[in-house]
Amino acid sequence: MTFQDSIRTCFSKYADFTGRASRSEYWWFALFLIGVYVVVSRLSTVAYWVVVVATFLPSLASAVRRLHDTGRSGWWLLLNFIPFIGFIIVLVLLAQESTEDALVA
Repeated sequence: MTFQDSIRTCFSKYADFTGRASRSEYWWFALFLIGVYVVVSRLSTVAYWVVVVATFLPSLASAVRRLHDTGRSGWWLLLNFIPFIGFIIVLVLLAQESTEDALVA
């Protein structure tokens, strides 16, 4: 999946938590969001928070679909609430290869 395709797909599935997201779809979208956050944070604090709130659901939905593609439930994202180690665990889970018998919710 290309950079533009992943952005288009993630925004078209704005709050769709069902299905699967390939590794390339998720990571291209994550790279796009990081770039947008960096650029907007240089402009204004208010603009930054507007963008963060506007992109919260698509980023969450794409992460849940990515976990589905690895055969896991989206509830695994709650590990992010464990300081430091939770983020690392979720990062590893999101980076894993797809599974054939992946969970499709």
